[in-house]
Amino acid sequence: MSARAIASATVSFGLVSIPVKIYSSGESSAGIRFNMLHKKCGSRLKQQYICPKDDEIVSRSDISKGYEFAKGQYVMFSDDELKALQERATHALEITEFLPTAKVDPIYFEKSYYLGPDKGGDRAYKLLAQALRKSGRSAIAKYAARGKQYLVLLRPMKDALVMQQLRYADEIRSISEVPLGDAKVKAGELKLALQIVDQAISDTFRPEGYEDEVRQRILAQIERKVEGQEITLEAEEEPKAQVIDLMQALKSSLARKAGDRKPAKRSPGGAKSAASRKVSGKRAKSSGR
Repeated sequence: MSARAIASATVSFGLVSIPVKIYSSGESSAGIRFNMLHKKCGSRLKQQYICPKDDEIVSRSDISKGYEFAKGQYVMFSDDELKALQERATHALEITEFLPTAKVDPIYFEKSYYLGPDKGGDRAYKLLAQALRKSGRSAIAKYAARGKQYLVLLRPMKDALVMQQLRYADEIRSISEVPLGDAKVKAGELKLALQIVDQAISDTFRPEGYEDEVRQRILAQIERKVEGQEITLEAEEEPKAQVIDLMQALKSSLARKAGDRKPAKRSPGGAKSAASRKVSGKRAKSSGR
């Protein structure tokens, strides 16, 4: 089934305007949710807002939004004022510069979307994608939508375009805030560490070789509970001894065979469980909207 666009936009490439559609690049696997229930009857609970000053439940029609400009002090805004504060959605992807993709540290990456050509934009779309691929560069652009202005990176993927939403500089913490200690690495230790790296080196990232084993385990346990079985707490592993001799630990790691790496686990039974089918069904509904 073809993907469904979630928005439309126009890429400004010099004096060329390219109409595009925006598609989600994936779906979150974090679909396992537990609802709040009443212990007494098992009914699902509803959320309510309570004013601590007046000690009363507040309905949504009586809720207003405000900004805390000082501790415990708020300035309130009406719905019209909030709308006036929002960035006007232009749906224009305004390219500001081109640079090598490798020059953008992945720490700035937030979300990714696929771009596809909209009606009449096929040729210009492919032109930009091929120009970026052949030049080995990506485009930085500004994008205003949903009341905000986003910084994005347009990068080529074969003859297609990916829009990578970026964080702004002030949204990134400096690594200098993290205490790193003052330990010194010995030349022999580094040599052994590099040999360990060589044992498991790969030239290509193969994401299909990995899956969320914790999620699969939880789904299997949920299935047991649905079938009326009890869930028991698994025994915790013995804590590993603290590494005292780093050199000996490195030598022991090298002694292991490269083939000792365990293959990705599969879900029990092979067939999808009811819990897993429920999660898949939610995804299908979401993608069909």
